[in-house]
Amino acid sequence: MEIITLAIGGAIGFGIGAIERFRLNKKIKKLLTGLPDTEEVSHSLSLVSLVRREINHLNDLCAEYLDTIAHWRGVMSLSPLGYLLIDQENNLEWCNPAAESLFHIRYWQPGERRLFLEFIRSYELDQLIERTRQTQTSQTREWSFFPPLTAAMESRENSRPLTPESIFLRGSGFPLKEGKVAVFVENRQTLAALRQGRDQAFSDLAHELRTPLTAVALIAERLQTRLPAEDGAWAERLLKEISRLQNLVESWLHLTQITANPNLYLEPEPINLRHLLSLTWERLTPIAVVKNITLDYQGPPELNLEGDGDRLIQVLMNILDNTLKHSPPEGVIFVHGSLGEQGITMTIRDQGLGFQPRDLPYIFERLYRGDSSRARLHPESQRHGSGLGLAIAKEIVLAHGGNLTAANYETGGAMFTIKLPYQLNMDENS
Repeated sequence: MEIITLAIGGAIGFGIGAIERFRLNKKIKKLLTGLPDTEEVSHSLSLVSLVRREINHLNDLCAEYLDTIAHWRGVMSLSPLGYLLIDQENNLEWCNPAAESLFHIRYWQPGERRLFLEFIRSYELDQLIERTRQTQTSQTREWSFFPPLTAAMESRENSRPLTPESIFLRGSGFPLKEGKVAVFVENRQTLAALRQGRDQAFSDLAHELRTPLTAVALIAERLQTRLPAEDGAWAERLLKEISRLQNLVESWLHLTQITANPNLYLEPEPINLRHLLSLTWERLTPIAVVKNITLDYQGPPELNLEGDGDRLIQVLMNILDNTLKHSPPEGVIFVHGSLGEQGITMTIRDQGLGFQPRDLPYIFERLYRGDSSRARLHPESQRHGSGLGLAIAKEIVLAHGGNLTAANYETGGAMFTIKLPYQLNMDENS
């Protein structure tokens, strides 16, 4: 009886084992889908042969991927742009020679799992990477990078020029799979130096023009009183052109002063940005009445912050004057204010034709006038600015620790966005 029971138990065990083995083999065959003909040959080959066949295929794919990675790393090694590959834990996975030279990366080998901040001490780069990873969108940022002290010491020991105090960089972050981030970094120090030299040359020229323009204006005023009545119009026209040149010179010097010494230029105090908007619109009302343009404000009645009221009025004046020039008759200028955790946001938009897309990146450049600028799109406008108003507005907002941007509104018209912190940190701006 015991033998029969043992035999029955053994048979049942073998049966269950066979069934489980069949199920396992079936599951394994389902996993073997790398090759397109696996299902066709699965009946003629053993399971071991199928697994060995799949492993060989995966090894071939792995070798192909490694060759592709090596190929692109070779391409990136020749790139003049710095390239950094940061993994999900902020380790430096790979970088090209341009990045090593730009950031003075030393004592790092590919394959090491070490935080990139051990090699690159840059808060701005860290923020760019984190922002790219969080938003999963491409991000761009410009900042001044200060090379490590050891880099300057090495330059001195090797009888080479010392590394500059700071390098102006532009970084672009791109999100990758598994939380990785690729960063391209461009050295824009040469461009910044050229721009600084250009601005200095213009400032020197503006200083030199100040005195002769004043003298020419005085002579024109004397001539106006002595010329016959029929020739007086010519003298008046000459005085207007001289006045326009004087305004251009003063605006340039004004812009240079803001850029060079933003802290000395600002006189912060508690202000209400909504009240400043009302004061600015009152000054521009005579111009708005000519085209019957109205202002529509939506938002809190008070937008309180710390800032220089006179300078922020200048910002609003330049922006509203720009929107008035390019608004159609009977149009409306829409202003929206909001309060956030970081500060105040104010958007100002008109109902005009907006900016040409190719001009948008240069809207706040000094003296920039695109071939298809808004002035050309509105030939009926008789008021032409100096080309410095928006540049001045941008510098004033930056001096407050905020930002000023321009864009085309989705339903038409140009839109300016002003972002200002609640409190002006003078130490941060220095």
